[in-house]
Amino acid sequence: MTVRVLVADDQEIVRTGLTIILNTRPGIEVVGGAGDGRQAVELARRLRPDVCLFDIRMPVMDGIEATRALAGPTVPEPLAVVVITTFDLDEYVYAALRAGARGFLLKEAGPDLLSQAVHAAAIGDALIAPSVTTRLLKAFADADPGTPRQQPIEALTDREEQVLVAVARGRTNQEIAEELYITLSTVKSHVTSLMTKLGVRNRVEVAMWAYETNRSRRHW
Repeated sequence: MTVRVLVADDQEIVRTGLTIILNTRPGIEVVGGAGDGRQAVELARRLRPDVCLFDIRMPVMDGIEATRALAGPTVPEPLAVVVITTFDLDEYVYAALRAGARGFLLKEAGPDLLSQAVHAAAIGDALIAPSVTTRLLKAFADADPGTPRQQPIEALTDREEQVLVAVARGRTNQEIAEELYITLSTVKSHVTSLMTKLGVRNRVEVAMWAYETNRSRRHW
């Protein structure tokens, strides 16, 4: 299946570069481009791409607002949004994750990582894999925990706690399966259960919950 991508960046040369890179990767097709956040939201609602790749800093409407409009808590059918930025410790990136983004990339990411991120976002898998992402989540959780996270609606099992820690550390489903000696389908079931119990919508939010409740520091 081809992953349909919408690219939004206010710099035409960056937008063009990302489009060229993505269109040369197997199973990816860029279906639209936008130079500001408002145009990106309008195009996304019309085209319904599988993945939206948004710059953080855009005119008219920035990447955070655009992300919230397409993937926020009140959106009934949220789209998969990945934000892309020049800075690896940028409070706006964390805000974008809060707004519903599944993850982020640095603009210096190579073609392989960009392609992997797009494919991962399309299936709801780990966009938290790059070490910079886990570092950013930990930094902001430590610096500003914000509103205390609600407790699970049902107690987590020991295995779910193990999977939770692994997700927070940036492990993919396949890596978790190998580390815990369980099947890939079992990992997916545990991740789905975690999202239900924690009241979150994707694995990035699972990781954020783990960091903000200090679960990520547990060792098994």
